[in-house]
Amino acid sequence: MSEQILVPFDGSPQARAALEYSFETFPEATVTALYVVPVPEGYWAAFGDGETITPVIAEATQNGEAILEDAATVAATHDRDLETDHVTGEPHNEIIAYADDGGYDTIVMGSHGRDGISRILLGSVAEAVVRRSPVPVVVVR
Repeated sequence: MSEQILVPFDGSPQARAALEYSFETFPEATVTALYVVPVPEGYWAAFGDGETITPVIAEATQNGEAILEDAATVAATHDRDLETDHVTGEPHNEIIAYADDGGYDTIVMGSHGRDGISRILLGSVAEAVVRRSPVPVVVVR
């Protein structure tokens, strides 16, 4: 049975590098690109209700589908098949749950290269996934 690789894909150069790394490093693996539509939480959610947040999520989902089409283009340039999917929620939680529920062997994700004070202030999806993932995580810079 071949490996299953999950690549969180947001369209950034770092995510593209992670996807390309997956194709090059795991030539026999099944690769899935996952786009997470972030949902406003906490402070920002207090300013919206179902009528105002739902259209924003729908638009973000459409944007995510376009981003996943870009991932499919990357796969085609590597002559590889690519499964794609999108979910809605808090990115690091959704990535971890998707990997766990889907039986993935490895998560390969890009790092946005934050360090020092910016990482502390802004947080890092990659760092949260590395700390909490039930499967190995490869972070591509």
